[in-house]
Amino acid sequence: MTYDIQGTPLPVVICQLAPGERMITERGSMSWMSPNMQMETSSNGGFGKALGRMFAGEAVFQNIYTAAGGPGMIAFASSFPGSIRAFQITPDRPMVVQKSAFLASEAGVTLSIHFQKRFGAGFFGGEGFIMQRLDGNGTAFVEIDGAVVEYTLGPGQSIIVDTGFVAAMDATCTMDIQSVPGLKNKLLGGEGFFNTIITGPGNVLLQTMPVNSVASALRPFFPTGNN
Repeated sequence: MTYDIQGTPLPVVICQLAPGERMITERGSMSWMSPNMQMETSSNGGFGKALGRMFAGEAVFQNIYTAAGGPGMIAFASSFPGSIRAFQITPDRPMVVQKSAFLASEAGVTLSIHFQKRFGAGFFGGEGFIMQRLDGNGTAFVEIDGAVVEYTLGPGQSIIVDTGFVAAMDATCTMDIQSVPGLKNKLLGGEGFFNTIITGPGNVLLQTMPVNSVASALRPFFPTGNN
């Protein structure tokens, strides 16, 4: 499989498949494809994995597209202004990504639920108690809200991130929370009560335009039911 990511700020990844190659995606993610791409809807791993994907923010069923009878082409477009990043997933380098970030992957990649090991981090860390984990072997495409800023953290090195800005990280990184110091800062600072702390080793990808922040900024301009 080869691919080309095009377009800004609403990108699309166009994948060229050899005969018999397969792509896995969530329901509704396919944008266009060649006529010889055959689709099959599957739980892809049984009821347990399907239920786990549901809790991780994805559909219970996945669509599997196969290039039948010759080379095939299939495209997957982003659902929000931002970026599409390709990650090479290997058995020794799984990735953890924000909820609902998975767009598509080669058939060798497995999408599953990822629980934060620290209970507090789950409820106050911005992406909730559940994130997504990508294992296996192959290329996976992930949606990121806005532009991407990447940091490489050494062992024990940390970065403090405002809620919702964590897009993806190596599974070797850990996530925790830190209370904003001072009652005045908590109540008047406008940054909430908690920040997320990511500790290495590993790479961390941050996003500049979390969809929840955009929704909060636009909410005052939406008409109310009284208007």
